[in-house]
Amino acid sequence: MEPTDAAAAADDAGHARNARRARLAEIFRFALVGGVNTGTFFGCYLLLHPWMPYFAAYSLAFLLSMIGSFFLNTYFTYRTRPTWKKFALFPLTNVTNYLVQSVGLYALVTWAGMDDRIAPLVAAVVAIPFTYLISQRILVPRGTGRPSAGPGPGSETDERQPSRLA
Repeated sequence: MEPTDAAAAADDAGHARNARRARLAEIFRFALVGGVNTGTFFGCYLLLHPWMPYFAAYSLAFLLSMIGSFFLNTYFTYRTRPTWKKFALFPLTNVTNYLVQSVGLYALVTWAGMDDRIAPLVAAVVAIPFTYLISQRILVPRGTGRPSAGPGPGSETDERQPSRLA
């Protein structure tokens, strides 16, 4: 191998390590936002519940936490620009989460015989990768790929740069 080939191979390996680190950081941010979103939902529910019927409190808390989740995921998790189109599509992540958790819950309790008090937690964990992939598909512009050492925040070409809802 010539010196330039070795340097190129080392550069490619370094780029792959950076891409893996960026992906892991993004997944960590996604999980963190999920925790904040769950806390926001429950806090809103507890605050609203004394003032309205439980299902109305549940629905409004769910809506408020979903809106918060949209902005946290666009700005913090994926570092992309929020748009009205993404905002309109974002509820698909919650539908996906609900469907995967529901099927998982049914399968774990009915087919695997798991305790129905524990199964919802296991089903929720199983749903995380599906929700991550769907939210990434909706919120990250196509063609930008993974975060890289390319144009950064402040660059006019950086599609992943946060900005106002446009």
